[in-house]
Amino acid sequence: MFTFVETVRSEREFGVTGRAVIETEEVYKYYDLGETKVHALRGINVSIDPGEFVAIMGSSGSGKSTFMNMLGCLDKPSSGRYLLDGVDVSQLDKKRLAEIRNRKLGFVFQGFNLLSRTTALENVELPTLYAKMGKEERGRRARKALGMVGLADRMEHFPSQLSGGQQQRVAIARALVNEPAILLADEPTGNLDSRTSVEIMQIFQDLNQQGLTIVLVTHEPDIAQFAKRIIVFRDGKIRRDEPVTERPQAADVLLRMPAVDED
Repeated sequence: MFTFVETVRSEREFGVTGRAVIETEEVYKYYDLGETKVHALRGINVSIDPGEFVAIMGSSGSGKSTFMNMLGCLDKPSSGRYLLDGVDVSQLDKKRLAEIRNRKLGFVFQGFNLLSRTTALENVELPTLYAKMGKEERGRRARKALGMVGLADRMEHFPSQLSGGQQQRVAIARALVNEPAILLADEPTGNLDSRTSVEIMQIFQDLNQQGLTIVLVTHEPDIAQFAKRIIVFRDGKIRRDEPVTERPQAADVLLRMPAVDED
């Protein structure tokens, strides 16, 4: 149903050559609050290969959100190294980090973060404004991305005319429009009902099946089961890192089952 954008080109450009696309080495992160030093991450070592689908779990304050911000080049480690596709991004300046975020990473959040007065198509086009491409190419990519998430017939609709699930699909399309190597999703189903959550996870599974690396933060065990690997954080450390037992939950199978009244 979904066709990931120019997978061969992405593999060549983003170095999908068998080495880890995400690698952290003894990463620590702490914040100075007056005389108190708060440790958010304590010696994190993680390696994520191209094409993996990883769910990150943990309670509030466990370090998972800090780790996700670091993966997204929104924050830097206090010590240790973070290599993104072999490049130590922890040493880069803000301008270079912004370039990498726009070119290599796609972001999906719990809040859809759509501009209310612009159409779905215009919302999806936004990240392309920072890339060197013409208006025609921006429109082509945005239309293609919306088609990938099943919203080809909703391009001219405003967010207020879309359901919550459709708004999240627009947000996913926006994350895909620059053809990223990695999709980072932070509680993407947190504002959605159960069935719509499964529909969103089907999109992620389809994209991952076609080669996109996905890292998802969730506090819901049922959602984590759609991934292929689960990493559990507690007190700034990794307490568990293992593949999903047997095989991931298949979203398309669940969607073919009759709906159950949740009342």
